[in-house]
Parts: sequence; structure tokens; C-alpha cells
Amino acid sequence: MPIGPVPLHEPAWLRDFKAFLMRGNVVDLAVGIVIGAAFTAIVTSLVEDLINPLIGLLIGGVDFSNVFIVLSGERRASLAATREGGAAVLAVGSFLNTVIRFLIVSFAIFWLIRVLSRLRLQDLGRTAVPPTRTEALLAEIRDALRARAEEGARPPPAPPAAPV
Repeated sequence: MPIGPVPLHEPAWLRDFKAFLMRGNVVDLAVGIVIGAAFTAIVTSLVEDLINPLIGLLIGGVDFSNVFIVLSGERRASLAATREGGAAVLAVGSFLNTVIRFLIVSFAIFWLIRVLSRLRLQDLGRTAVPPTRTEALLAEIRDALRARAEEGARPPPAPPAAPV
């Protein structure tokens, strides 16, 4: 008696998980994270390799990334060496680098969203579809009901004066 293949049933949770992964929002989010990571690397290089040397030059040749305050322990030639020596430090320069990176990323995102919003508004203006007959009738009914409700909210008119 030959034994055939054993049928394997996919668990419901696995089907749900696949459906979740294939939803548009999840895929878009994954693409955004990958692009964001690449953009962050570019911004980090921009800050550390271009902006910080210029700022250092303007403030007298100070290596901006090595600006730090030693709270306890021995101060050494660089931030990394001081930390390796076990000292507690406030890495002011590293914090400022992070703030500069944040400002650059936020500024770039602001402009990207602004441009995309303008493009979207332009596209909406070009592709405006006139309302269907049903939508037009529903809008008229809505407006009539709104007008009736507003009339009901007003005080009734004064009765005419009685003849004398």
C-alpha cells in the first residue's frame, strides 16, 4: 500500500500574517524605512564631513565632534579615548551633531512634503470629475434640509399689528 504525500494545511495565523505583510501600507512603510536609512547616512556624512569642519573653521579650528566636558575621570586627547579610559563625559559636540542632522532631515522632509502636496493639488485640479446625477440630487436634498433646519432655528416672525 503506497503512501501518498501528506497534505499540509496552512495555519490561519500564517495566512493572516502574509495578508498583513502584503498590504500596501506595510510595504510602503518598509520602503520608507530603507530610503530613510540611506538618507540618514547621507545626512550624517554631510554633517560630519562638510558642515562640522566649516563650523570648526569659523570658530577657530576646533574639532567640533571632540567638544566634550569631563564629569569624572581623566581627560584624554579625544572623546573616544576619554570614554575608553572610563571617564564620565558630556559629549556636547556629538549632541550638536545630532541636532544638526535632525534639522537637516526635518528641513528636507518639509520641502519634500511641500512639493508633493503642491503636485497633488495640481493633479486634483486637473482630474476633477463632475458629480454624478445622484450626487447632485443628494447635494440639493442636503442643502434643502439645511435651509429648512435654519428656518426652524429662527424665531417666528412677529404677528401683524391688530387693527385699531
